[in-house]
Amino acid sequence: LTMDAGDPLDTTVYNYRAMIGSLIYLSTCTRPDISQAVGVLSKFAAAPTTEHWRAGKRVLRYLAETPTFGITYNEQKIGLIGYSDADYAGDLDTRRSTTGYVFILNGGAVCWSSKRQAIVATSTAEAEYVAAAAAVKEALWLRMLAADMRLDVSTVCIMADNQAAIRVLKDPIASQRTKHIDVAYHFARERVRRKEVCFKYIPTQEMVADALTKAVPESKLVFCRQGMGVF
Repeated sequence: LTMDAGDPLDTTVYNYRAMIGSLIYLSTCTRPDISQAVGVLSKFAAAPTTEHWRAGKRVLRYLAETPTFGITYNEQKIGLIGYSDADYAGDLDTRRSTTGYVFILNGGAVCWSSKRQAIVATSTAEAEYVAAAAAVKEALWLRMLAADMRLDVSTVCIMADNQAAIRVLKDPIASQRTKHIDVAYHFARERVRRKEVCFKYIPTQEMVADALTKAVPESKLVFCRQGMGVF
């Protein structure tokens, strides 16, 4: 979707903002599987078009077919694990990338995010690196929360599917590819060195956060949804 797709929507008849507000509430509370779609639709709240309205109705139809779905937790699946991903230059209007991360505890998602990045990344590695920094911030908060709840979480493991970004996180040596990246994102390296978080590589096919960064085929959506504990 783009800003100028379709004809201007008559908002006196079709309350686009009310629909988006309801979807945001649902995606924030119990349905991480619609977070990416809701994030995209939210961009057009100021000047929606007929195409944006039709796309919103598709999300509503998906919800109507899955009214009983919610996050399910399993006591036998113990441990906190994170997934970090990015969609490079996926926003057609601004060419910004989308950060997606999800943290899973006992088989179910406990926090997640699908958000456009504040900068325009110049490479896939940079987009993934910026996404990793956002995931690290969330991991550090979860780590403190776990300590307050007396849970044994010493190092939070975050899965990523970009080996170049993982190398940058583990190697503090600047290169032509990374020296232009804002220093605000380099704190993630320090946290990796402190062993407060760690990053491990997984294939893209196993990336649970994939559905938080872009539109995916139905089979991948089902995989990601189940990986987040949404049944």
